[in-house]
Amino acid sequence: MKVALIGATGFVGKAVLNELLQKGHQVTAIVRNAEKLEPKINLSSANINATEVEALANAVKDHDAVISAFNAGWTNPNLYEDFLNGSKAIQEGVKKSGVKRMLVVGGAGSLFVNGKQLVDAPDFPAEYKAGATAARDYLNELKKETELDWVFLSPAAEMHPGTSGVRRGAYRTGSDNPVFNEEHRSIISVEDMAMAIVDEIEQPRHSRQRFTVAY
Repeated sequence: MKVALIGATGFVGKAVLNELLQKGHQVTAIVRNAEKLEPKINLSSANINATEVEALANAVKDHDAVISAFNAGWTNPNLYEDFLNGSKAIQEGVKKSGVKRMLVVGGAGSLFVNGKQLVDAPDFPAEYKAGATAARDYLNELKKETELDWVFLSPAAEMHPGTSGVRRGAYRTGSDNPVFNEEHRSIISVEDMAMAIVDEIEQPRHSRQRFTVAY
């Protein structure tokens, strides 16, 4: 397949890029700084800011699918606004390109436990609040989208550098509630998260809905 990957140099994006290339897909990496990319077979790149709608549309045109691992930066003081604006611009650019399939990597904060979203819990980490709230609010916007065949993937509640480097080659899926293991933890490595993303691109199982993955 020919896949456009937005945010290919980020934490999730790098893992997704490796997974796509290992499976033999042709990848166009949409990044702000292509110098961060190591040259590889089947990999091309485009230096584009997420808010550049026309440039983005031209770059992803004629691809089979677009994966957005866009992140406005966890330390960005305008994270909430920049994430929402960037995500909406990406959505518009993909629509203009004519590509129908778009997978958005979101956050776990919008998952529900006992009827309440994780991001609204009093003990939700303050450093992730703005980004998680932005991802939650964008999901609500994305649910209104009827032209694109979109899917929004929420990772497990625990997916951070400390869980990376471990690839089990397996995961379980859920919809709007976290998937817990026998220790009542919702956890996954970024490598297995990337596998779930590529699996969904290769064999779509979700359409215009959110799903989540964990062990």
